[in-house]
Amino acid sequence: MELEVRHLRALCAIADSGSVRKAARQLGMTQPSLTTQLHRIEKALGGQLFFREPTGSRPTPLGHSVLCRARPIVAEMRALVEDIASVSVREEGTRLRIGSTNSPAVAGWLRRLRARLPETDTTIRTDVSANALLHMIAMGQLDAAFVHEVEGAPLRVPDGLLTHELLAREPQFIALAESHPAATRAVVRVADLATDQWMVDPTVDGEWAGLRRIWAAAGINPRVVHGDYLTAVDLVMAGEVVTPCQPTARSRPGMAIRPLHGDPLAVRLFMACRADGPSAASADDLFADLTAAYTDIAWASEAYHDWLVQHGGVLSSGR
Repeated sequence: MELEVRHLRALCAIADSGSVRKAARQLGMTQPSLTTQLHRIEKALGGQLFFREPTGSRPTPLGHSVLCRARPIVAEMRALVEDIASVSVREEGTRLRIGSTNSPAVAGWLRRLRARLPETDTTIRTDVSANALLHMIAMGQLDAAFVHEVEGAPLRVPDGLLTHELLAREPQFIALAESHPAATRAVVRVADLATDQWMVDPTVDGEWAGLRRIWAAAGINPRVVHGDYLTAVDLVMAGEVVTPCQPTARSRPGMAIRPLHGDPLAVRLFMACRADGPSAASADDLFADLTAAYTDIAWASEAYHDWLVQHGGVLSSGR
């Protein structure tokens, strides 16, 4: 087996993310595929490159040595690709690559960008991992991204990125079946859900840590099932699980969305872009479009609308 740049890029991704699972998501691969590739690389180099630990993957001494050689090569290749891409843009027209963690505001953001920049080729990349999107900006694969940061679980914002804060603290709500006894209340206490099964997506950066914190504060230790939040909708309506959700989430027949008492679970919302990237000069316009799109979707959500009226805040200005 001959080592290629993609192999070196995979090693750097594992080292930077601290996990084969997270690195696979960043690289657009499945975890088994990346694990197999890592084993082949280690066989070719004749030694173990990472210690596999319960908390993730840590470079071995051989791994550190390989990474010291690999990083400059990956950086040079990235610079080459960016230079070629910039030439292509000048020859073929302007493009804008944005990313986002899952948000109902994405459609409105795209619509505004395409209306304001009709000659620009605008594309969107969504990912549940905010850290993965920030890494893609740093690598020159995205121009800007809209992400959320769970309170108490800071994201790893790479050097050289500019951030524009949309909301310093937005509460996260709870989705539960309309038939759930707690759904009759305007506000739900975490303790009221002690006997319920909670669905959590462990691939969402910081989500697991944030939930464990509020459970501990409420003195509960609920049953937990892991899954993605798209699957959770059907299970919530069936009364099988309760799950945290964005306040902008759309309610469905059979499902209720309620704020949690005291707003114990919250996120920070911000847009990031490269300080030296092509979008830096127009970052204020990008952010203005995002803010307008998010404000519209927030006020269109019945549950969030009521919360904003009661609590006020940035999104309530001018309404």
